[in-house]
Amino acid sequence: MIKVTALADAEHRPRNVAIGTFDGVHVGHRAVIKGADTVLTFDPHPLEVLHPPAAPKLLMPFGVKRDVLDGIGVDEMIVIAFDEAFTQITAEQFIEDILIAKLGAETVSVGENFRFGARARGTPEMLSGRRPEFETRVVPLVEVGGEAVSSTRIRALVAAGEMQPARKCLGVPFMVEGTVVKGDQRGRALGFPTANIVP
Repeated sequence: MIKVTALADAEHRPRNVAIGTFDGVHVGHRAVIKGADTVLTFDPHPLEVLHPPAAPKLLMPFGVKRDVLDGIGVDEMIVIAFDEAFTQITAEQFIEDILIAKLGAETVSVGENFRFGARARGTPEMLSGRRPEFETRVVPLVEVGGEAVSSTRIRALVAAGEMQPARKCLGVPFMVEGTVVKGDQRGRALGFPTANIVP
């Protein structure tokens, strides 16, 4: 069972760390996570703090993301509480204080478009420059159907009802979670009982 740890409670140990928001844990995210025993992620989504009007509807609630990461073999999910104070941490502080001093990262895996630290000044190239402290694995964007996979693309596909292309990008069927409620019971009359879900 995957261990979920707040950053403050994380133990220092040798780690292979994949970093990202990983909303949807899609095929591109899985390429970044491959070989990692630890996923370092953020809650809430950074845009909820940095630019609330642009904050996306999440593809996966936190609990589902945890379960999917568990299913693909991640040992520990370390969660950074993304708040106003965290936005002030520089890229250098993120590397020194979190990746090295706190987590003991031996390898760090990120997507090629990953940015971090105050004003998003941290880049994959900056991480790569920290050898021999840790090895950095920069994963190119994954394409499906000739177009880069992203959570934004998948959200657009789901909103348009394009579930097969969304599934190809996710690598699994899109899931909806919610409470089953009583409906008008029309399905029974048609011979197709249904479950009405409030997502």
